[in-house]
Amino acid sequence: MIYRDMGRTGVKVSALGYGCMRYPKKNGRIDAERTERQLRTALDRGVNYYDTAWAYLGGQSESILGKVMQGATRDKVYIADKIPPYIVFSQKDMDKTLETCLRRLDTDRVDFLLAHALNDFGSWARLRDLGYPEFLAAAKAAGKIRFAGFSWHGNKDEFKKVVDDYPWDFCQIQYNYMDEHYQAGREGLVHAAGKGLGVVVMEPLRGGSLAGRLPAEVAETIGKAEIKKSAAGWALDWIWDQAEVSCVLSGLNEEAHVEENISLAEASSPGMLKPADKSMMADIRSVYSRLMRVGCTGCSYCMPCPFGVDIPYAFSMLNSKHLFNGKQTRFQYTLFTSGMSGGKSSAASLCTECGACEKKCPQHIEIRKKLKEADAELAIKILKPAAALVRLVQKIKG
Repeated sequence: MIYRDMGRTGVKVSALGYGCMRYPKKNGRIDAERTERQLRTALDRGVNYYDTAWAYLGGQSESILGKVMQGATRDKVYIADKIPPYIVFSQKDMDKTLETCLRRLDTDRVDFLLAHALNDFGSWARLRDLGYPEFLAAAKAAGKIRFAGFSWHGNKDEFKKVVDDYPWDFCQIQYNYMDEHYQAGREGLVHAAGKGLGVVVMEPLRGGSLAGRLPAEVAETIGKAEIKKSAAGWALDWIWDQAEVSCVLSGLNEEAHVEENISLAEASSPGMLKPADKSMMADIRSVYSRLMRVGCTGCSYCMPCPFGVDIPYAFSMLNSKHLFNGKQTRFQYTLFTSGMSGGKSSAASLCTECGACEKKCPQHIEIRKKLKEADAELAIKILKPAAALVRLVQKIKG
């Protein structure tokens, strides 16, 4: 494994970090045994940075991770956890939330603690004025945390103000070749690194949309490259090529992804891309920008919808329709969101335009507007009566 400096902390972290927001599932529930095997594979291969949060998977993300990181293993790894600002209203709340994280993780410390999902200076100022700096100082003095940081979902100017307002140890930003100038972007990355902060990158594959099935134009462009590499490989290498990046988080929930990501990290280094490689990445960016209908990463911060809409799924299918020209997209969308397959109805048409989702979206997407587009382009209206009949039969027989 390749290790990089985490800013001025004196700590070296693996180039690849393990994102613990999307564990594998079985029968609709987290597959704990499979998750543990994947985590242990990463451990054995040298991954030493594991990112979780109080809000991930109802606390199960922390508890499963903590179960694996016990005994001698604990001192070989760095655990990053996050406190969501929306549940704290006093320094006492901060202490209580940290204690919950420690209990779930079954550990005496969080190595890297983040204020979760700040999106403007005001969101930081609120925490600061509630006593967050004092909370961090006390937690550090007690050995309950080692380093303090924040994750970011706002613009670059507000980001730089937050970086400059407190002596942070590190930060976490969304960054990939599609988002080079979005949110904190390249400018924010350079600013934070220049201040001595370690910089952790999230969403390197934009929720998987930069890997897997590819638009024909993208696949053709990658196929012509001198070096043969997967779409995920090019996307990750684009980030590792930049010396300012300390660690890249990847949500690993498939064995093949664990293996590929680790192998790529082992071969990574700053300055690894040639001018021709960078030119190809710019060409791919242009194709995606032209085809993508909505910039959703599938993070699910907008969920749950109080009226049952599966927002990330609707946007994923809308993008799929335009990016991949899938013939079955509309049928699949209608089948799975109508409740015909046995689940609850979750179609975009259920949206009442309450706007709750837009307040929580880190991408600042006009969700209500885009849901209307999704309903218009994806829903097969003629199947609605059939779906209603199927649900009625299921209810009677159930």
